[in-house]
Amino acid sequence: MRILLSCLLMLLFVIGCQPESEQSKQGEKPSEVTDGVEEVVTNLQSPWDIEEHKGTFFITERKGQIVSWSEEQGLNRVKVETKQDIAQIGEGGLLGFKLAPHFSESNQAFAYHTYKEDGQNKNRIIIIEYKNDQWSETDVILEGIPGANFHNGGRIEIGPDQKLYVTTGDSLDSELAQDKASLAGKILRINLDGSVPEDNPFEGSYVYSYGHRNPQGLAWDEEGQLYASEHGPDHHDEVNVINPGGNYGWPKIVGGEKAEGMQLPIYQTGQSTWAPSGIAVFNEKLYIASLRGTAMRTLSLNGQNPAVAADGYGRIRDVEKVGGSLYFITNNTDGRGNPDEEDDRLLRLVP
Repeated sequence: MRILLSCLLMLLFVIGCQPESEQSKQGEKPSEVTDGVEEVVTNLQSPWDIEEHKGTFFITERKGQIVSWSEEQGLNRVKVETKQDIAQIGEGGLLGFKLAPHFSESNQAFAYHTYKEDGQNKNRIIIIEYKNDQWSETDVILEGIPGANFHNGGRIEIGPDQKLYVTTGDSLDSELAQDKASLAGKILRINLDGSVPEDNPFEGSYVYSYGHRNPQGLAWDEEGQLYASEHGPDHHDEVNVINPGGNYGWPKIVGGEKAEGMQLPIYQTGQSTWAPSGIAVFNEKLYIASLRGTAMRTLSLNGQNPAVAADGYGRIRDVEKVGGSLYFITNNTDGRGNPDEEDDRLLRLVP
């Protein structure tokens, strides 16, 4: 009997001393946050961009709505009133969204949307204001940006220099990306009042960098270095370090190809595709929302060590750093995914 008791005590001691990796194999992993991801909001409709302010999340939906959500107020969906109708065509619609630095006082934000003019698709950047439970356009920053059914770019961010940065696609006319006189296939840099910054690389021009196919992600590291993600031609998606005046090659070169005077990406996907969209810098890593890659992916800031941070949620459109967490939105209801009855979702990732 004493021998049996001693054996049982020894067995319990050995189990208790197992490393955490071994204990998790025995079912000890917490079940409430599977793989570090938890669900925050469901039933979004083709969401595109995430913003957060004092615990309230704002999410654009391509049909022309902005969803706001907080734990206290729940979910509220409001149609945005614009002076040019929002056109949800192909990949177009209500896309990028950025709260103004003085949002607490002004209730204003910047928005990027597709519209029709003389039978052509175009894109514009506007200021909208939330007043009397309604988002409404109050001013125009820039319009007439070339658009198409596909390749509209659309990401808006405010840089550490308090300038507005905007990505535009080549609007299915690849040669425009190399034309510095065109706004297509570019990253633009704009003063918050819509004027051209005096220190832009090309005098009198909004163009900050060019030779882009369809960039959809912008983020800065702690040193103020700008990164961008870009869709390649069914492969060779890119992550670039963006320098003022830089030529990023499209359509002259793709992926790892080289040409004099053209910038190479710090990472490119080769013959596979991620279809990268929104990006964020967190804990000295790039977090990259990928659509066809159907995962939240990571890279080091020098483009090394690609890895998957979260998957199993379908297409992912945007990611936003909020405090010590990352929030991301799925994009399964845009006609290209396989949505379930609760898609699309806002999810929280704790790296």
